[in-house]
Amino acid sequence: MSVAEPRRIVLFRHAKADWPQVTDHERPLAERGRLDAATAGSRLADTGIPFDLALCSTAVRTRETWKLAVHELAHRPKTVYEERLYEASPGELIAVLNETPDDARNVILVGHNPSVQGLAEILPGAGGGGGASAGSGEARERLTRRGFATAGFAVLSFTGSWKTLEPGVAALDDYWAPSE
Repeated sequence: MSVAEPRRIVLFRHAKADWPQVTDHERPLAERGRLDAATAGSRLADTGIPFDLALCSTAVRTRETWKLAVHELAHRPKTVYEERLYEASPGELIAVLNETPDDARNVILVGHNPSVQGLAEILPGAGGGGGASAGSGEARERLTRRGFATAGFAVLSFTGSWKTLEPGVAALDDYWAPSE
């Protein structure tokens, strides 16, 4: 694959979690979260994006979200459970994405707030990113107005090697949340 071909990153926030007496890392999904995760998976399938790689936090709620969502996809991508995605800053998420092999064109990252929202805000930069699609202004407005909802996802695109991913190089193409 040429690095000149557009790449897509889908930032997928875990679904609604329950609050039992366990550590934060071990919190499972709530019933609503299980329903929303499956709905999000169906909506991800509707995008038609053929994911090459899934990077998923090791937290119970992210693993459960991904398990329910990926079931809805036509093709199950290689999944890497990555400890560094739990409690990561947006910069730390970029560092993980910078390690992605260039043969992966479309990557989904299943993570947590506030880092996924922060990443969705800084990758496009203040102006929405170079080559931003017509829908990016609307997607940015929805994301800003509502915040990054549980089981929501943002679709971003950029051109270049994964090593070149940094703030301001991507376009925010879409944002979806279960309440929409």
